[in-house]
Amino acid sequence: MNNSEKSFGKFMLLWSGEFISAVGGGLTAFGLGVYVFEQTGKASALALVTLLAFMPSLLLSAPAGVLADRYDRRLLMALGDSLSALGPIFILVCMLQGEVRLWQICLGVTISSVFSALLEPAYKATVTDLLTEEQYVKASGLVQVAGSAKYLISPIIAGFLLIVSDIKLLLVIDICTFLVTVTTILMVRSGLAAKKQEQVHSFVREFREGWGAVSGNRGVLVLILMGTLITFFLGFVQTLFTPVILAFADSSVLGTVETIAASGMLVTSVLIGILPIKKGYVKILSCSLFGAGVFMAAFGLGENIILIAVSGFFFFAMLPLANTSLDFLIRTNINNELQGRAWRLIGVISQFGYIIAYGISGVLADYVFTPLLLEGGLLAGSVGRVLGTGSGRGTGLLIICAGVLLCVTAVILYQLKSVKSLDKGGELCISES
Repeated sequence: MNNSEKSFGKFMLLWSGEFISAVGGGLTAFGLGVYVFEQTGKASALALVTLLAFMPSLLLSAPAGVLADRYDRRLLMALGDSLSALGPIFILVCMLQGEVRLWQICLGVTISSVFSALLEPAYKATVTDLLTEEQYVKASGLVQVAGSAKYLISPIIAGFLLIVSDIKLLLVIDICTFLVTVTTILMVRSGLAAKKQEQVHSFVREFREGWGAVSGNRGVLVLILMGTLITFFLGFVQTLFTPVILAFADSSVLGTVETIAASGMLVTSVLIGILPIKKGYVKILSCSLFGAGVFMAAFGLGENIILIAVSGFFFFAMLPLANTSLDFLIRTNINNELQGRAWRLIGVISQFGYIIAYGISGVLADYVFTPLLLEGGLLAGSVGRVLGTGSGRGTGLLIICAGVLLCVTAVILYQLKSVKSLDKGGELCISES
């Protein structure tokens, strides 16, 4: 076995650990979402937990990337994985002592999110350390499979486990997966020396260079800001997915529907790999976002599992098309030597929309839209005749509004000359988002 094959074997060992960790993390995320909503009956409580599970990792991603360039990446991965286990351990201990409170769950997910920030940039950089350029394309597909496991595999497993047991079992499984992951990291680290970086730039300098690359092209800057608006609307359906379904179904139905919906991403990603996009990226971006808005609106129309599953599938099927087009338009309009610094900044800016959506979607659902469609509510006699009335119908109306606004955003995006100028119609094909 040559060195290349040995390195790929180490990558597969590392990848298997991260795959198992993703499944375990998905079990906890699903279980906590169901638990919080069933205990409080509030979408705002669920949104708060979602916000605290996401925001620290996003805000710390840029500093974590700098650390991954300066220190032993395998050690950072081991620390990130092991210390992030403190979150579910804390929540489990609180549950074993009695009924856990919302603030304790919030603290636990925040702890996990903070330390998880160390993991992703170090993991991606380690993949580059281990593999040759010829192996990277294959590895990239496997990395995406592992990342999607928490959406494709975890929900359906967690949904059925919650029928026969409770959330404590999901937490125990998740904690055990951390042990497996850290073990695989240490096994890889023992046979791979950390690469020394020849040149280290200050974080401030890297930030300035990244901002210069982004702001130096008006079309790129506009596209990134539009990306923030897009993630804002997408954040609504991500947060309110659970409350809408649990308003009339149980956790097993929720888990099955989540898996069916998320499989739309997998199907489209495979199709893009077989038939890669070659031109018309702005048009594909706009059309896919418009389609996502239409299916998002359909998702909120009624309490019908088939309608929700089908619309959810096609909603998620639109996202790889949008991601691939967005990636191509930005990647081909930024100098190659500035790509790393630019993408760190782009990730934070474009995903900031999620933070805003997570912060306000639950409040709007509970205190503005839900009262409108309760029996005797202001819209019960009008909109309620179409959407129905009840605890989940106001949330459905809010999702419909977000979907319509996403459609409007897609139309505006297609009309922007600065964005159209980015589409050079080149021959380069991007097969992965």
